[in-house]
Amino acid sequence: MCGIAGLFATTNVRSRADLHAIARNMNDTLAHRGPDGGDLWQDPDLPLVLAQRRLAIIDLSPEGAQPMASSSGRYHVTYNGEIYNFLELRKELEAQGATFRGRSDTEVFLESLEAWGLAQTLQKINGMYALVLWDRKTRQIHFVRDRLGKKPLYIGWAGSTLVFGSELKALRRHPDFQNRISPAGLGLYMNQGCLPAPFTIHDNIWMLPPGHILSLESQALSPGADLATLSLPYWDKIAVLRQARLNPPARDEKTVIDEFEALLEDCVRQRMISDVPLGAFLSGGIDSSTVVALMQKHSMRPVKTYSIGFQESGFDEAVFARPIAAHLGTDHQEQFLDSRTAREIVPDLPQMFDEPFADCSAIPTYLVAKFARQDVTVALSGDGGDEMLGGYKRHQIGPKLWRAMRMIPMPARTLAGAIAGAVPYHVWNRLNPARPEFGRAMHKLADVLKAQSPAQLYQSLISHYEHPPLTQAVRAVTPLSRTYEEDFSNLSLNERMMLWDTVSYLPDDIMTKVDRASMAVSLEARAPLLDYRVFEFAWRLPLSYKIRGSKGKWLLRQVLARHVSPSLFDRPKQGFTPPIAQWLRGDLKAWAQDLLSDATHSSQDLLDMRAVNALWQAHSNHSADHATKLWTVLMFLAWRRHWG
Repeated sequence: MCGIAGLFATTNVRSRADLHAIARNMNDTLAHRGPDGGDLWQDPDLPLVLAQRRLAIIDLSPEGAQPMASSSGRYHVTYNGEIYNFLELRKELEAQGATFRGRSDTEVFLESLEAWGLAQTLQKINGMYALVLWDRKTRQIHFVRDRLGKKPLYIGWAGSTLVFGSELKALRRHPDFQNRISPAGLGLYMNQGCLPAPFTIHDNIWMLPPGHILSLESQALSPGADLATLSLPYWDKIAVLRQARLNPPARDEKTVIDEFEALLEDCVRQRMISDVPLGAFLSGGIDSSTVVALMQKHSMRPVKTYSIGFQESGFDEAVFARPIAAHLGTDHQEQFLDSRTAREIVPDLPQMFDEPFADCSAIPTYLVAKFARQDVTVALSGDGGDEMLGGYKRHQIGPKLWRAMRMIPMPARTLAGAIAGAVPYHVWNRLNPARPEFGRAMHKLADVLKAQSPAQLYQSLISHYEHPPLTQAVRAVTPLSRTYEEDFSNLSLNERMMLWDTVSYLPDDIMTKVDRASMAVSLEARAPLLDYRVFEFAWRLPLSYKIRGSKGKWLLRQVLARHVSPSLFDRPKQGFTPPIAQWLRGDLKAWAQDLLSDATHSSQDLLDMRAVNALWQAHSNHSADHATKLWTVLMFLAWRRHWG
């Protein structure tokens, strides 16, 4: 696990020494991703520099350092991530006569290229990775991101120079970087609360989409070219899904459970390979509990597990993790923090995430990563189970809601939505005092009722704003949100929502959150449920293996029940979301007001500050709960203040 960076100059305006110095400065910004060392490789003939900051996990010796060359010297790579099946590939290569100087997965990847070429190697490797590969023979530079988008890779232009890196802060260090906000990126961020690949917050900078490769001819690079249009999928989720549907599972449920458990065990076993201390996040939920149960099954000693607790109800996972840990016999540690500690993280988020990012669960994610890093360098997580196996409420109730909505004429729905949205949220709360979130839910329903298709329903459920408070100039160039209207007629609406989450929400939000929060403290986070084989297996299954009645993740529940009593985990899903609504009316109020005051003068070109301030007033006086909308705006304003 590392941070990578580099550049390719298309003009000769700078000396080799200057290019080397610039690349080193870019690399140094990523020291948090790789505190164990940093090095560069500069092509002797061309203005190319590859750089890496190393977090040593496999083969801690100098033989595992990067950038690394293949045995013939043809290929040079700088690479962030892990190839989990490298031992199996190494045996296969050794049987063909390959020899190795070290024990790293990087060397196995390079020798795979020598033996099989890039296209076949990408089909063989299994892991999380973002890599930049230079082929000295063809003079091509290849950018590759793993199948499900666990690791980030930014690519773009700083003047006439191609720049790339794990985080935007590395690209910004180039002296020709132009710090221009992308109106299209801002518009999409305001709608979704994150930046969907290939968009970023900057013009002329792109995020490589998951499962894509971008191959560029060094002699044909055209400065300023739209690189987003040039990448191609090497692993097509939709094609994989359709192929999986042609290979249904065994009819016997026990056999399916057995096969799934065996697959998960292999995914966990591969991710336990490490030359440094290893542990796991344990929330007490189904996903992380399953991962930890299988880890403990394959461990000769108690697995180190970590959870954090807070004073506020609904923001405390420790109470659920503790009995799971006791049952499994893990070496469990929990840390209890007051909410002030969590709030103190907020000013650091722009530096940590580099882009506006409005998922406030980044705060507890960072805190549990920081806690675990005191003892371990690698931590396994339960990410991926919800998207793959129907774990979100929208997967379960969304289709029921759509069926009910379709029975109501559109004019009546529009009127009902207008009425529901006009009633102040505190009035709704008084009507249903047993549900403190009832008012927010009714206001969300007001937006949902306007949907005219299943895709619009999904968009409404996940969006932060129906109509973001943007200036007309920004709205005019904002792309339409993904319509998700591809022909999925053979999939139920439940399954379509799961797929949409997998291709967008998972990499753009969840994986961004986990990567930045964990790497901020130099911790490698591994997610067994995000093995591409789990994706393929899950899409072989009929819906009944995922959702039964009002519960999702049926199959995962059956596996966990073999290791943990259902009484310890069979409860409603609880998120990991801090009480932002309360904080904005309390200890974060002065911080928020300061940002909004500055923005009234500095952001009029981008945001409709009159609309934003109206939201703030309504939230402050308790007549509405606009926490999500305001947090989205505030994270952009905090980012803009930090990065200029």
